[in-house]
Amino acid sequence: MIHKAYLAVVFAGFSVLVPTGADAADVERQPVTEMDTADLLNIQVISTRKKSQVTSVSKKAGYVSNAPSAVYVISNEDIKRAGVTSVPEALRLAPGVDVARVNSSKWAVSIRGFNGIFANKLLVMIDGRSVYNPGFSGVYWDAQDVMLEDVERIEVIRGPAATLWGANAVNGVINIISKRAEDTGGGLVTGGGGTLETGFGALRYGKQLGDNSFGRVYVKGFQRDGLEQVEGFAPSADRWDKQQGGFRIDSHLSDRDEWTLQGDLYRSGLSQNALLPVLSSPFQQGLIENFSTSGANILSRLRHTFSTTAEYSLQFYYDHSERGNHTFAKQSLDTLDLDFQNSFAIGERQNAIWGVGYRANLDEFSDSPLIQPTRLQRDTHLFTAFVQDEIMLVDDKLWLTLGSKFEHNSYSGFEGQPTARLMWAPTLEQRIWAAFSRAVRTPSRADHDIRFLNGVLPTEVPGLGALPTEVVLNGNRSFRAEDVLSYELGYRFAWASQASLDLTAFYNDYDNLTAYQMGTPSLLAAPVLHLLQPVSVTNLGKADTYGFEAAAVWQMADWWRWDANYSLLKTEFGTLVGLAQQASPQHNLSLRAAINPTDRISLDFWLRYTGPRSVVGNGAGNQLRQLNGRASFDTRLAWKVLPGLELSLVGQNLLDDGRLEYIDESGIIQPGGVSRGVYGKLALEF
Repeated sequence: MIHKAYLAVVFAGFSVLVPTGADAADVERQPVTEMDTADLLNIQVISTRKKSQVTSVSKKAGYVSNAPSAVYVISNEDIKRAGVTSVPEALRLAPGVDVARVNSSKWAVSIRGFNGIFANKLLVMIDGRSVYNPGFSGVYWDAQDVMLEDVERIEVIRGPAATLWGANAVNGVINIISKRAEDTGGGLVTGGGGTLETGFGALRYGKQLGDNSFGRVYVKGFQRDGLEQVEGFAPSADRWDKQQGGFRIDSHLSDRDEWTLQGDLYRSGLSQNALLPVLSSPFQQGLIENFSTSGANILSRLRHTFSTTAEYSLQFYYDHSERGNHTFAKQSLDTLDLDFQNSFAIGERQNAIWGVGYRANLDEFSDSPLIQPTRLQRDTHLFTAFVQDEIMLVDDKLWLTLGSKFEHNSYSGFEGQPTARLMWAPTLEQRIWAAFSRAVRTPSRADHDIRFLNGVLPTEVPGLGALPTEVVLNGNRSFRAEDVLSYELGYRFAWASQASLDLTAFYNDYDNLTAYQMGTPSLLAAPVLHLLQPVSVTNLGKADTYGFEAAAVWQMADWWRWDANYSLLKTEFGTLVGLAQQASPQHNLSLRAAINPTDRISLDFWLRYTGPRSVVGNGAGNQLRQLNGRASFDTRLAWKVLPGLELSLVGQNLLDDGRLEYIDESGIIQPGGVSRGVYGKLALEF
């Protein structure tokens, strides 16, 4: 149910806000195989940041080479040539990002560890709009869809970025940035289908609306078959279809003012096979559930430029979503968000930026067989302020960045998240940087006031024999924010126009992590004689992670380019934490070849390797299951028949069939096996 009082605020807000989308109009847009590595190193990391239009790293236009953070940019050309059809699959292109598919519609996505369907240490943005869900501090990836042809870039920040982005930017930030409306004029029709991608299509049309205004509209949809059954599991029964549409308007109100208005509307139909805990042997009962999700959002952003070194931006968005999933409780969520930021130069050596923001989340849950909230409705509020100053200590050689985020949330109160970053440029081709940061993951509804039936196990009781035991996780109103102290060291090098290298080493010290504490069991007579084993959520967990990430580019010839990346992650747990948080592999490797044998033919090869991982085999029994390492190979062949017509053929997961990538950490959702797939696609511009 949408809260009417807040809807009034929505429309009132739009009467005073006219925002902008300065995404990166000045960035060169050319095929990735035609860019030399100097260009690649200097791709501008311009982002609509959490609520403004500046870089993801410093909230203003900058270059990757000058960013004192571990940053990777996935370009529109990268997405196209990889042949991916969803945002999670596109994220496999970035080093240090762990992506594992659970079934047709569910993924586990994280950066630098702690992966899971409910991974909660990664902040994800779409055009400045947070898609974080306060129910579990994570992302429903099945609800996050964009028209990939209209994505300008995806900026991936590995490591804490909380000083600018706030809570939950603990291990990284993913910022998906759309093209400006003026860059998508005319029409585009895409369509295709194949084995797993049963059918998909999209239509987008853009035009100039006035002397200084441009707009576009789009619709898209797809249908996907369920994944294969995995030995030892019931069928996943996970067919998925989705329809989505939206619009964007960009307007230059004056020489100094830019405004953006955009919105999306979607509806999705999903199915899944859930094993519900029951009090009779074998203590699980399968339920194939069909349900729908839907949502809408609208965003307005205004940017005013005072000079080349000073500007402010004001952004407002409203988001409504509903999930009809009876197994995990029906949910609805309304989010109102307002953000202001101002950047300016202080003399010739300092660039400062500050801002304030407010967010209201209004959620509503229903009881379900697995989840019983202690409060069906809850309104939470987040107040934020930040300040950051970049100081040039030595002319064009040494820079120091200091800043902090200050927040007050409804769960844990006040939180401070500072950072200090130092960057040195020994030569024009090299950059060395170091950083220290603190970041927090604020509590969620699941941590504070939700009762979750995790499973039923048989337990031997003296004098009574084997009794079924309900294992119930109980929220804790005293649960505090999880926090991390992070240390990073990075190096970048570009050699002429032939090669580049980006290295990052990190060490993270986590404290107050989620841990589970067993309570005293009790004997209950109804509905049958059984035990109730309560488990409380606590902050007793500790962990350390360390490793390094490497990304390299080699332009072997004008028509042939190689991209390679590798990441190593080591995790050490000081005390017991949630077992689902141990599910990240130590090794990830990616090697891509982009070849243009002729002006009209492009050929791509993509080889990936993911090391073994431990996953929860049974949610109630806390049993770990080891999944073997896996190699994947994708390829794409495209032929530009005419200047506006391209045909492509994509082969996915060609090395093996029915591959198990991940198991839902709750032990409830049956996973599917990722099989070989082939699909064809047509893209027509007019």
